[in-house]
Amino acid sequence: MAVTAEDAPKRSLNFIEQIVENDIREGVNGGRIQTRFPPEPNGYLHIGHAKAVCLDFGIAERYGGVCNLRFEDTNPVKEDVEYVDSIMEDIRWLGFHWNNVYYASDYFHKLYDLAVQFIKEGKAYVDEQSAEEIARQKGTPTEPGQNSPYRDRPVSESLDLFERMNRGEFPDGSMVLRAKIDMAHSNMHFRDPIMYRIITTHPHHRTGTEWKVYPMYDFAHGQSDYFEGVTHSLCTLEFEVHRPLYDYYLDQFVKGDYRPKQREFNRLNITYTVMSKRKMLQLVQEGLVAGWDDPRMPTICGLRRRGYTPEAIRAFIDKIGYTKYEALNDVALLESAVRDDLKPRTPRVCAILDPVRLVITNYPEGQRETLLTENNPDNPGLGTREMAFSRELYIERGDFMEQADKDFYRLSPGGREVRLKSAYIIRATACEKDAEGRVTTVFAEYDPESKSGSEGGNRKVKSTINWVDVESSIEAEVRLYDRLFLCENPLAESGGFRDLLNPGSLTVLNGCRVEAYLADAKPGDKFQFLKSGYFCVDPDSTPGSPVFNRTVSLKDSWAKK
Repeated sequence: MAVTAEDAPKRSLNFIEQIVENDIREGVNGGRIQTRFPPEPNGYLHIGHAKAVCLDFGIAERYGGVCNLRFEDTNPVKEDVEYVDSIMEDIRWLGFHWNNVYYASDYFHKLYDLAVQFIKEGKAYVDEQSAEEIARQKGTPTEPGQNSPYRDRPVSESLDLFERMNRGEFPDGSMVLRAKIDMAHSNMHFRDPIMYRIITTHPHHRTGTEWKVYPMYDFAHGQSDYFEGVTHSLCTLEFEVHRPLYDYYLDQFVKGDYRPKQREFNRLNITYTVMSKRKMLQLVQEGLVAGWDDPRMPTICGLRRRGYTPEAIRAFIDKIGYTKYEALNDVALLESAVRDDLKPRTPRVCAILDPVRLVITNYPEGQRETLLTENNPDNPGLGTREMAFSRELYIERGDFMEQADKDFYRLSPGGREVRLKSAYIIRATACEKDAEGRVTTVFAEYDPESKSGSEGGNRKVKSTINWVDVESSIEAEVRLYDRLFLCENPLAESGGFRDLLNPGSLTVLNGCRVEAYLADAKPGDKFQFLKSGYFCVDPDSTPGSPVFNRTVSLKDSWAKK
């Protein structure tokens, strides 16, 4: 039974949901709801696709319907089973499940038979002109096109040529099958659109070399929806001008009351990002990023590797919503959703990204103790962990200043007292430097009565700093990721988009030190590095040599920069 707004938790409906509810009330297609997510397997899904995934699968879930996964595999030149597998993995990771898996290639026989029917009815013809000649004859939005010299060729001749095209008797690009509609139509998509083209040089990933002609998307789209029983074919706004052609093709053969309805919503655009598959492919092929799963890429696999969660992505998409107007969404909204999701669920640990040695001179040599600290004060369910404490620690270089002014509240010789997190209060006494004047060791004294949690541990100081034990801490590589481009809308800028790349989008820090608690962390595990940001373990990690990716900083500092 279909779910309506009265049954579901109260919230405002987006306009697509309003359409669906109206259709249910009016009994359109028997009140049945069936959607589909139809990616072409020619690349990796990105966060823009995630918006469509959330809508297609979400509508089916909300209204007790069905959502199918259908691969639009009509172009063997660009498609591969590698992409099929990655798309399935990404949809599962986002938290959705399909009822059925279909392929446009499942309908090749039906589509071919339908094309033959069009020819027999005088609604299609074989054209032997080049792609350039056909494009020239299309005209302009204000000027009608010109008829092809092959437009009125006999039906029998087009039938014969179409069959021979599919037997592989003609080279690629030498002929196409075109719908015979109206070369003066105000909608240029109606000016005798191409229905089939010849492709013999690339075997299909499922059908091999069985077919030599392949349907164009506009011809396969609506018919595939119809063959599957789709009721609501949800597309992004660029397909709005294609909708009349979608309906036209259906009008030529559909009988009865059922027919799919195409409706369009705005695509997802995000600042400092490119969503073009072609541009992303350029980035990969030119080595400007480390691959499709580079954590700077907006691909689902890249976001996953960076440490984004499906819950954060879905919350972000739900927040920006669905409209009929294109918009450029601030990436800060996405980053905020990630912070909101990770804050209660990640352990908060000490990681020293630029370490300098700290020696507590009055702490007994050879003595070690174990301190207990909460993993996340906001989530007691994450438990506690032990931290080893000794005479020699690492602290952040930025937490010490040899010549400090009155506004510096951290360590400085003769300066203020500072608390070591979950441990003792210390005061710096001196430092040691190398030949270049760089501080190598900070010396300090501690107050034995100031241990956190003890009776004297309540003494207040201005600042608390992070630390790790020298002996037990682990050396790690840390990769600091930032926005890939310097400008908000790279594709809107003049010149090459390569010139707009942010040279600081990746900073690799070696020699960092992290708590021993992270020794068993596995790829994908997520943590908050105190005062630094949210990080996850990268698959490049090896036993004893972890690699951490910064998912997002604790606060948005980009606007200031």
